[in-house]
Parts: sequence; structure tokens; C-alpha cells
Amino acid sequence: MNEKPVTMRDVAKAAGVSTSTVSRVLDERLPPSKSPAAQRVKEVADALGYKRDILASSLRRGGTGTIGVLVPRLSDTVMALIYEAIARAAMDRQCFAIVATCGDDPDSERQAAESLLNRRVDGLILATSRLDDQLPSRLRAQGVPHSLVLRTDGISPSSVGDDSQGGYLATRHLLDLGHRDIGLVAGPSFASNARGRQEGFRRAMRDAGVQVREEWVVESGFSIESGEAAGFDLLSQQERPTAIFAVNDNLAIGVMAAAHRLGIMVGQSLSLVGYNDTPLASRLPVPLTSVHIPFDVIAQQAIELLFKDNLEEGLFIKRVMPSLIPRDSSVRYR
Repeated sequence: MNEKPVTMRDVAKAAGVSTSTVSRVLDERLPPSKSPAAQRVKEVADALGYKRDILASSLRRGGTGTIGVLVPRLSDTVMALIYEAIARAAMDRQCFAIVATCGDDPDSERQAAESLLNRRVDGLILATSRLDDQLPSRLRAQGVPHSLVLRTDGISPSSVGDDSQGGYLATRHLLDLGHRDIGLVAGPSFASNARGRQEGFRRAMRDAGVQVREEWVVESGFSIESGEAAGFDLLSQQERPTAIFAVNDNLAIGVMAAAHRLGIMVGQSLSLVGYNDTPLASRLPVPLTSVHIPFDVIAQQAIELLFKDNLEEGLFIKRVMPSLIPRDSSVRYR
């Protein structure tokens, strides 16, 4: 059983001082006090195992006109695009957005969130949320203003694309071109957007009466390297798909690289659809068919949700409808 965390009130009671005194003594941003009372507070805090809760302490600060944005990495085109869209939307509200990166590690995410809050941001927008992530629930418990973007835990305020519908559109497009042997580069199972796109893929296949071949469903990361590895796995099989849906454009570009290594021509003997319609998609040697997501709309909604008061759980998950952009990478089955 988890022990109840030690609070400032516990330290104040044990040290025989007020809670406000404990707060001042343990606030690392203030000049350290060497008074006997301060020394006693520090000794009691150490003995009790008190740890300052940055999330809670952030609530006692005034507004600063800054928003913290947490992304896994800025080398990911989608994460860079959504941060830029959030920064533009923040400027429309006379706010400034600052960004921190944390990879896909929950501990790094928590540390990055605390670092942003310690810089007195007015709230957080998270593009990092995993389905097993504890940070959103902690933010809710502490009353920290926040919203999730591109991914959702199904509870915190979230602005996302309709990933299930996007996955359906991508797969329906390939089915309408006559393909029945369709593979999926599925992304990571911890991400709600990847799961939603896979659900849309399976729903489209089911509606068309086409059996999903599980050996052609490959879980992956979100990177180009992951896409290349998954694509090589799919395209090296004795029986290979005639078409592949990759759940983001980076993965689709990786599949293109794998196809090139194997002498398979994308847009001829292999049809390929990506997701997010990043700027590079239309400029590749074989322009990539992709599902378009309006990042500016998603960013504006994320900021609106961040500043709404009295949100009820589960009632503020806003979904933006995607659209399919056909290009040369997807062709009719011959």
C-alpha cells in the first residue's frame, strides 16, 4: 500500500511553525534563510521525507502570459508543426509558448512538466500523452490547467484529429482502388492516435468484407527508421501486400526507403498512403497520398480548452475531421 505523501502542513506541525513559514523556507527560488526556525524546518522536512510538489505550488502563482508545450521531440515533423501552430494560436491571445522535449519516457515527461511549471507557465499543453500516462491524472488532481493535443487519455481536455475516421479514409481509398492485400504499419500501441488509425483501418476492411492478415499488421515507433524496418519486414515476405497504410508520413517515407532497397516501385507495384500530410509529402519523388490534419485548428482548440473554467471530465474532447489528399503513391490495382 502506498503511503500518504508528506505535506507542508505535516512539516509545519512537526516543526512548530506556520505553513507559510515552511513554504518560504523550502522555496528554492528565494534566498536561503539561516535562522534557527528555518534550520529546524529543513531538518524536519528531511526527517519526514517531504518533497516539494511543483505542480501544486505552481497554482499559487499569478499569470505570466506563457504556455508550456510538451512534445516527445522536435526532430519529428508533426511535433514541430503542432508546436508552431500552438505558438501562433498563443500569440493571437497575447501569450507566448515555450517548448520542452522529453522523448517517450514517462519519468522524463514528468520532469519536463515540472521544469515548465517551475518557470511559472500558466498551463500546459501535452503532445506526449501515453494511454498508460499518469501525468494527466496528476495534473487534474492538482488543478493544473492543461490540455492534450493530437493524443488523448479520454478524460483530460483534448484537441485531436478524428483518427479512427482518418484511418478509415486511408484504407477505404486503397480498397476503392481495387486493393485487397493491404498491410498496416501501425505505430506504437501506447499512443491513442495510432490506435485510432488502426481501428479505422480494421473497420474499413470489415465493411468491405476483406479479412485483415495479421502478419501484415506491424507495430512500430513513429520514426522514419521504424517505418523502414516495418516496411522491409512486410515487403520481404514471400506473399507481400500490394498496398500499405502507414499511420504517419514518417513511417510512409521509411516504407518508401525499404521498397527502394528491395527494387519495388512505389506508385507502380506498391500503393502507399501516409498520415498528417506534412509539407514533405507532396514534394517527394513520388508524391505521397496522405490524410490531411488541420494543425492550426487543433492548436486553437487546445488553447481554448486550456483557458476554459469548470471543465467536466470527458466532455471536452474535441475532434477535427481529417481529409484524404490523393497523390501518385496510390494507384489502381492491376
